[in-house]
Amino acid sequence: MSKKIIVIGAGFAGLAAAASLAQKGHAVTVVEKNKEPGGRARVWKQDGFVFDMGPSFYWMPDVFERFFARFGQRTSDHYDLVRLDPSYKVVFGAGEEWAVPAGRQALRDFFESKETGAAEALERFLAEAKVKYDLGMGELVYRPSLNWMEYAHPGLIGGLLKTKVFRSLRKHVQAHFKHPHLRSLMEFPVLFLGAAPQNTPALYSLMNYADLELGTWYPKGGMGRVVEAMVKVATELGVQFRMGEAVERIEVDPERKITGVLTSSTTLPADLVVAGADYHHVEQELLPLASRNYSENYWQERTMAPSSLLFFLGFDRKLDRLAHHTLFFDEPLDLHSSEIYDKPEWPSRPLFYTSCASKTDDGAAPTGHENLVILIPIAPGLEDRENIREQYYNIVMERLGQHVGFDPRPHVVLKRSYCINDLKADYNAFRGNAYGLANTIMQTGPLRPSMKSRKVKGLYFTGQLTVPGPGVPPALISGQVVADLIEKETSGQRMRA
Repeated sequence: MSKKIIVIGAGFAGLAAAASLAQKGHAVTVVEKNKEPGGRARVWKQDGFVFDMGPSFYWMPDVFERFFARFGQRTSDHYDLVRLDPSYKVVFGAGEEWAVPAGRQALRDFFESKETGAAEALERFLAEAKVKYDLGMGELVYRPSLNWMEYAHPGLIGGLLKTKVFRSLRKHVQAHFKHPHLRSLMEFPVLFLGAAPQNTPALYSLMNYADLELGTWYPKGGMGRVVEAMVKVATELGVQFRMGEAVERIEVDPERKITGVLTSSTTLPADLVVAGADYHHVEQELLPLASRNYSENYWQERTMAPSSLLFFLGFDRKLDRLAHHTLFFDEPLDLHSSEIYDKPEWPSRPLFYTSCASKTDDGAAPTGHENLVILIPIAPGLEDRENIREQYYNIVMERLGQHVGFDPRPHVVLKRSYCINDLKADYNAFRGNAYGLANTIMQTGPLRPSMKSRKVKGLYFTGQLTVPGPGVPPALISGQVVADLIEKETSGQRMRA
């Protein structure tokens, strides 16, 4: 029997859930507070410049293919992918910069040129990382993680026991490489998981496999093209979209069963609700106290992934020494990490990242111009003021100028900043987080906020604050997992009836 389902939020998780549920024959409506879909992956266009406002790394292409394959389609039906080579550039300071090549043999040669024996160490490291990737992305993450018994089968346990899983990623990397820059390179991918490498389980070396083996890609037109494709799939399956309409309350009857949602425009009846919006916001603001899974104290004790200070900049000239992706690791990683996690404060010597899509995509900026996104990871919950943003703008522009060989500030013809206050306003982001809940050992699998409400019948959650975790591929997976969970439970209800 078809269910009437409301999905709150049109981010990657919400869109994936909506399309997957509609495919099963349910009547699905997506309600989104912003006027355009994509959540954090919205697009900003101004004066001929096009900016991805959120995710810019396209990793794990197999996850995207698997999603579209659910509907008998391929990514190539919707957008063109380009593999970046170099995958990205890393600036270490003192004039040292590394362009990380694409392809296994090129990587072997590159590693060996930096440290004798590093090529074979890379092979050993990636061989184990592949086992973790196949288990993690093929088995672990496609489970709702409602309890530990979901993982209790011999193949999965046996596979994990063959690898280093629970020691820290930092120790795992140090066991393979001695060169400090190689170590930094191998620790970098877990920054997407929102935790310091010394606090991240070595299970997540699977991210190195995604990075170095599967590669860094770019969908021509930007990440917004992926959002457009998902909206197209959902619409063709009958999903209805209500954009620019905020959900103000989830309606629950006296027996704690979902009856619908109250929006800024109307009341929408529903049999089920999938909350793809910020989990904390949904529980603390849209539900009565008795209907919440978790207390405010619970949320305050969580380890959050970082927030971000971003600058979207248009230049009237080219920035020749930048790659499509450039990581500025010219300051100590551990100091910046400590100022995010251990003693949250504005970073004293910030690392930052730049994305220059116009290096690959002529449509991202006017001819002869360059578009640039600068991202500084920061602790969530910090005081966000315009004068602080401007202070950090000048810090990073000074260092950018040292790298490109001229002061870039006079060449900025378009400028926009985006930080904690904007994340709260646009996405109701808890403490202004950008990446969700950190993937620490104590916040993995069933230890994350549950995908299913224990208090309200018919209420489910998806997205970066529940399983499997932060990042675009996990969000894409999260939406599919919650849809499969709902289908399993509603099918069970039909059979019992």
